[in-house]
Amino acid sequence: MELTLKQFDDILSICKDVFYHKMKDYGSAWRILRPSSLTDQIYIKAQRIRSIDTKGKAKVNEGIKPEFIGIINYSIMALVQIEKADNANLSISMDEAVNLYEKYAAEAKELLENKNHDYGEAWRNMRVSSLTDIILMKLMRIKQIEDNAGKTFASEGVEANYFDIINYAVFAMIKLNFE
Repeated sequence: MELTLKQFDDILSICKDVFYHKMKDYGSAWRILRPSSLTDQIYIKAQRIRSIDTKGKAKVNEGIKPEFIGIINYSIMALVQIEKADNANLSISMDEAVNLYEKYAAEAKELLENKNHDYGEAWRNMRVSSLTDIILMKLMRIKQIEDNAGKTFASEGVEANYFDIINYAVFAMIKLNFE
């Protein structure tokens, strides 16, 4: 478990660095996106990963690691957007953005730790392709919940699915980087 938590931190450090540098380049332009638009952005990235896996090659000279980084970052951005839904001010400072990023990364890590305890790191025996499929399934669930105006009858809400997506993408990155 300690190894997994260290690897989680290593992956999130890479993702946060990308987030930070893109904030420096673009500011908080991403704040204009509704959570449903971020869901679609995540879908595009997950679908590209699946497409590359299915076809066996990519025509755009980028691997799948940047796509998993994007999935993690867009999921955290979606959680921020949900939290700030009532805030009409689309501009946030770098400090506030990084603090919110770290808040949601810490919540994702706590969830990972709790689920990893219960499931005994079963994800380590999974294929990256299966992790991608589960991310796509979670996205389909989020889209359905969004289409139902956020109403669920027996299921967790969109936030829980975003956290799961973060962790499945982290698992995929761990498998790609460390195994």
